[in-house]
Amino acid sequence: MTNERINQERAGKERMAIERVDPGARMSEAVIHNQTVYYTSVPENLDGDATEQTADALATVDRLLKRVGSNKTRLLDVTVFLADGDDFDAMNAAWNAWVVPGSAPVRCTVEARLMNPRYKVEIKVIAAI
Repeated sequence: MTNERINQERAGKERMAIERVDPGARMSEAVIHNQTVYYTSVPENLDGDATEQTADALATVDRLLKRVGSNKTRLLDVTVFLADGDDFDAMNAAWNAWVVPGSAPVRCTVEARLMNPRYKVEIKVIAAI
């Protein structure tokens, strides 16, 4: 296919809109594109252990998904960042109580130094709307 033909096809297609939810100077709360929402959740209660912080962050995921017209059965991909890999079982206790059996997304868990030293967990989600 020639470059001219590719450019013609691109010109003939409507560009998909990008919606930024509560955009700020540094970041947006979430971004929606092509009926897919991208969101990162952190715990609001920083006094809890890894199970409590995970449950808190997942509750925030629920609220955001509802706000944009989705829910946790529509999750496609989740990355869980743990400040301490030893909290894997504690995080999974909250995750297992939250995730919908039969609708579990692809998931990856990574140990990482989180930017707020009080965070035990940070959760990045991609979901269909």
